[in-house]
Amino acid sequence: MTTGPVRVLLADDQPMVRSGLRAVLGGHADLHVVGEAGDGVEAIELARRLLPDVLLIEAYLPRRDATAVAREIRDARLPVRTLVLIPDPGPAATGPAAGAEAGAGSGIDAEPALAALRSGASGLLAQDAPPEEIIAAVRAVAAGHAAVSPPLLRRLLDLLAAVPPATAARTDLGMLTDREREVLVQVARGLSNAEIAQALTVSETTVKTHVGHVLTKLRLRDRVQAVVLAYESGLVKPGR
Repeated sequence: MTTGPVRVLLADDQPMVRSGLRAVLGGHADLHVVGEAGDGVEAIELARRLLPDVLLIEAYLPRRDATAVAREIRDARLPVRTLVLIPDPGPAATGPAAGAEAGAGSGIDAEPALAALRSGASGLLAQDAPPEEIIAAVRAVAAGHAAVSPPLLRRLLDLLAAVPPATAARTDLGMLTDREREVLVQVARGLSNAEIAQALTVSETTVKTHVGHVLTKLRLRDRVQAVVLAYESGLVKPGR
């Protein structure tokens, strides 16, 4: 968890997009843009040099996409959390109607979103997310939490539901105690630590300890990756 202003690195190949993001974040005293990158290689170089709290990166960057960047940051154990912007891959459209359609989730591609999560990203945003959602997501990711746009979450769950349970993931879950598996199920259903504590009739501190054990045993960076594993393993199914 960071103290002081959240230091943000922007990565997008379009200067106008970077300018817009800088304007959105610049109006808040607790958020500070420390640099900009125009492609994935530059994003990695600046992440290593500047060590921002959050890398806000567009999914399909030239030279190295967000998935590859997130993986390299994770493997290098840099103290940088990656927040990926997922664009609408559908037919080119402009204006409020196009934004409304993307916001509804109909045009959002879940494949790169899932790949980014598997590679270590801590959050996902639809690229047309409103400013307040971007700001909240940056703050959440910097604080060590997960952030996923609701339309993306719905598409991710649909995608995971179509994937056969992974044998390796099921084997990993065998390392968990019954209580830890129970906590993982609740995390995958989107409950906070306080809500899990109430559901399981234990203290919030106990839940926090169990969540920590789950992440450590399964070699996961955060709750988002725990959710993905829970669905991929078949421990949790959408709608159940």
